[in-house]
Amino acid sequence: MSSNNIIPEFGTKRENEERRDGGCGIVFDPKTQLYAVGKQHENGSFRLFSGGVSDDEDIKVEILREVTEESGLYDFLYVEKIGEALTHYYNTLRKVNRVALATCFLVVLNSSSLKPVELEEHEKFSLVWATAEEILNDWKARNENKDNDHWIHFMEKAVIKIHELGYDTLKAL
Repeated sequence: MSSNNIIPEFGTKRENEERRDGGCGIVFDPKTQLYAVGKQHENGSFRLFSGGVSDDEDIKVEILREVTEESGLYDFLYVEKIGEALTHYYNTLRKVNRVALATCFLVVLNSSSLKPVELEEHEKFSLVWATAEEILNDWKARNENKDNDHWIHFMEKAVIKIHELGYDTLKAL
């Protein structure tokens, strides 16, 4: 097996982990050079738009649905799978230990037009715009239990891909 087929593992294994595979979207607006993220109402931390996906669902379709429901963004110009990871983390919204095969998609916007959001009762966050550096600094500062390792990995890959696609981001990380 080549190294490109190896799925990295992140986080800290915990007792009583609940398996829930899914994914996330890293959303980039080429016009503003900013990334769309959720900002938690409880503690101000950043989060990706994400959700669980069942085996019978198409991961790309479901993650784009999650991005639209949670952020209101829907006008996508470009979508590409940028990675997968096996991750162990504490789900702060559901208050449960999780293990998941997480799939991440880079979503480049055509416009930042919005639809009404459709948040579930446990989802208490709002759409904000930030630089990759601001997002990574937030996740690294709040990563004492390694819950953000997979998001950090995905964001770093997304920034590289954005540069490969030719977008003039302010600076590489």
